[in-house]
Formats: sequence, C-alpha cells, structure tokens
Amino acid sequence: MAEPLYIFLFAGIVSMSAALSAGALNKQPQEKRPAFMQKPNGQITVIMAGNFGALTLLGAMAFGFLKLHWWIPLSCMFITFPIVHLLIFQRVLGDLKALILMLPLTLLAAVSLYYYW
Repeated sequence: MAEPLYIFLFAGIVSMSAALSAGALNKQPQEKRPAFMQKPNGQITVIMAGNFGALTLLGAMAFGFLKLHWWIPLSCMFITFPIVHLLIFQRVLGDLKALILMLPLTLLAAVSLYYYW
C-alpha cells in the first residue's frame, strides 16, 4: 500500500497548482490572455479546469484529515502548497504551462485518492 502522506502531498500540490494557475489566467486582462482564451469556450475550459483542481484539492484535504494528523493537511493547505506553486511552478513554467501540465496530474491524483481511500 502506498504511504498516505505521499498521496496527500502529490494530490494537494498538483490540484492547488491547477486551481491557482486557472485563477491567475482568468484574472489577466483580456488583451494579455492566451489566444485560445479569447474564445468563450477557451475561457470556460480554464474555469472548468480550475474547478476540477479545487474539487480535487478538497478531496485531498479530506483524505489528509482522515489518514494523517490534523496539523499536516492544515499547514500544507495554507503554507506548503501555495509556496511550492508560487516559487517553483509559476516561476519556472508560467501560468499556462503549469495548468497544462497539472491538469492531467490532477486527474491522476483524483484517481489515486479514490483508489487508496
């Protein structure tokens, strides 16, 4: 069986990164958005990706509170996950590439949360 801490950390980091990247893309001015977001379907896709990341983050938090000591998921939610996203993923990849990379990983995280629950 996989270690619950590793599942929680993986699921939390990728899902928060997907949600924060989608939020950052939606907050950009209309003229600075990527070309595919100029169309209504592109913007809806980014919103849905952010919602999927947020829901997976909620699942990761529930998994963490169920399987780990309470302070681990709480501190990761407010300190570790945002710092990892802002200092590593957003600076290295940028918002669009981070969202494109994290979306399939978020799907994998949701499946692993379901499997190991």
